[in-house]
This record gives sequence, C-alpha cells and structure tokens, in this order.
Amino acid sequence: MSFFISNAQAADAAPAVGGGFEFLIMIGIFFAIMYFMIIRPQQKKQKEHTSMLDSLGKGNEVVTSGGIIGKVTAIGDNLVEIKVAENTIVRVQRHAIASVMPKGTMKNL
Repeated sequence: MSFFISNAQAADAAPAVGGGFEFLIMIGIFFAIMYFMIIRPQQKKQKEHTSMLDSLGKGNEVVTSGGIIGKVTAIGDNLVEIKVAENTIVRVQRHAIASVMPKGTMKNL
C-alpha cells in the first residue's frame, strides 16, 4: 500500500520573533475597531432615545415599539397613556415608545 506514497519531510518551523507583542497589538486594534463600529454607535442611539423619552409631553403623537400610533394623554414615571382612537386609551411602558411623530400625523391616517 505504501508503494505509491512517499514519506513527506516536515519543514523546520519558522522561529517565533516577537509573537507576543504583535499579538497584543492585533488584539488592541481589533477592540478599537469593535468600539468604533458597534459599541459607540449603540451608546449614541441609547442617549438619543433617553433624551427623546425625557422630552416626551402630553399631546405628542408617538409610535410604540409594537407599531401602535397614538397621542399621549398622560405621562407617569414608568407608564404612558396613549389615545389610539375615540374612547380607547392604551397604557404602555415608557421605554416602549419608539419615536415621536410630527404633529398632524394621526390626521393623515
């Protein structure tokens, strides 16, 4: 069986020169890229959402994360009451508000 297969000679391994330091630099660059591509934009988006929730007022037209569009009728510490139709008020958690719509959006619907 081994008539056709010759024994391969292994090449000598290349000497490791500065392998530890170069590896640390590469890991540092990787984390810097991850910070600027993922972490920093996510923190910016979170700050914008928090400031939007802080500026939320009675009469604002909002969209919830579930897609419900309505007008804010009351605001509590954790809950917001939204009027979605005549005689229909929905209470949602404050952080479930996805965005504030321009005035008059509900009339266009």
